[in-house]
Amino acid sequence: MTQQNRWLLPEGIEEALPELADRLEHYRRRLLDLYRGWGYELVMPPLIEYVESLLTGTGHDLDLNTFKLIDQLNGRLMGVRADMTPQVARIDAHRLRRDTPSRLCYMGTVLHTRPDGFAGSRSPLQVGAELYGHAGVESDVEVLQLMLETFAACGIPTVHVDLGHVAVYRGLARQAGLDAAQEAAFFELLQRKALPEITAFVDALGLEPAMSGMLRALATLSGGDDTPAEAHRMLAVAGPDVHAAIDYVATVAEALRRSHPAAEIHFDLSELRGYHYQTGVVFAAYVPGEGQEIARGGRYDEIGRVFGRARPATGFSTDLKTLVRLSRDVAPTSSGGIFAPAAEGAALESLVRELRVAGERVIRGFAGQDAAAARAMGCDRIIDNVSGQWTVRGM
Repeated sequence: MTQQNRWLLPEGIEEALPELADRLEHYRRRLLDLYRGWGYELVMPPLIEYVESLLTGTGHDLDLNTFKLIDQLNGRLMGVRADMTPQVARIDAHRLRRDTPSRLCYMGTVLHTRPDGFAGSRSPLQVGAELYGHAGVESDVEVLQLMLETFAACGIPTVHVDLGHVAVYRGLARQAGLDAAQEAAFFELLQRKALPEITAFVDALGLEPAMSGMLRALATLSGGDDTPAEAHRMLAVAGPDVHAAIDYVATVAEALRRSHPAAEIHFDLSELRGYHYQTGVVFAAYVPGEGQEIARGGRYDEIGRVFGRARPATGFSTDLKTLVRLSRDVAPTSSGGIFAPAAEGAALESLVRELRVAGERVIRGFAGQDAAAARAMGCDRIIDNVSGQWTVRGM
C-alpha cells in the first residue's frame, strides 16, 4: 500500500461520517426504546468468541462467513461474530437460565468474510430481537409485529413480508425418501426456482406420480391469500405434518393482518432461508427496488441445545445501515449550535455549562476564530457580550 492510498478501506467495510453517524445513532436510540417498550431487554455479546460457541446451531451455516484467528493466550481458535443470534441463544440458555419467556434484543457490528445480503456490506450493524421460552402462534406473531414496527420507526412504509414453513419441505422430502445428497440438490434448485431443472430432477427420481407431482408443485406454491388452500389441494396426499404447517402459516398471517391491516403478506412455501437451523415459520421482508431481503427471521427451537437448554425460540434481525439508507423520514438534524467566544470569566463559563446541561450544542472558539468559522462548524447562534452580560443571539 502506497502513501497515496493508505486511506482506502477493505472492500465491503464502511465508516460513518458525521451526518450518517447522527442518523444511525438517532434510529439506534429510537429502536432500542421501541424494543424496551415491548419488554425486550438489551444484551451486548462480545465481538469475539471461541468458534465452538459461534459455530453452533445457526452458526454451522456461518463457518465460511466467519473471520478466524488464534488466541495468543492459549492457542485456541476464535472467531469474530458474523451473526449475533447464536450468542444471544447462549446468553438465554447458559447465563440467564430463566423458566419464564425471555425477550432479548441486541444491536452491534458483525463482520463477514464475504458480502452477503443486507446491501452487500461485510460489516452490517445488526439489530434484532429474540423471544425464548414460548412455542406457538402468539410468539411468532409478536416477533413479526415487532419487525413491522421496526420498519415504521425507521420511516419505511411499504414492506412485503414473505411467509413460509420449513416443515412443508422437510415433510415432503422425508415422504419421498430423499437421501442427504438428493435433499441438498433439491434444496438448491428450489432456492433458484429453477422449474425446468426441478422437473428433470424429480423425474429422474422415479417416484410414483402423486409424490412426483407434489415435489414439482412445491416451487409454485407462492402468492396471496389463496395460497394455503391451493397448497392443501396440490399436496393432498402429503403427511399430516405438511398440512399442519400450511395451516400454521395461514394462522400466523391472519393474526398479523388483524394487528397490521396494511401489511402486504405473501406466502412462499418453498422459502427455506435458514433451512438448516430453522424449525418452523420462516419469513423475510422486502421493499420495492431492493433485490434482497432487508430483514429475515423465523423459529429455531433447537438452537440452545448445545448450550444445555433447547428452549423454543423465534426472532428476526436486520441491518440498521440498510434501514437508514431506505428511510423516507426527513433526516434528523441537530438544532445547530452555539458558538462561545475565546474569552475567560466565571459568567461565561457558567452560561456555557447551563446551556450544555439543557441539551444545547456549545462549541468553544479559539483565538482568532470569528462568525465565519462558527458557521463552518454548524453554529447558528453566538454568545455575545452585551452591555457587560453574556447573551445568546442569532448569527
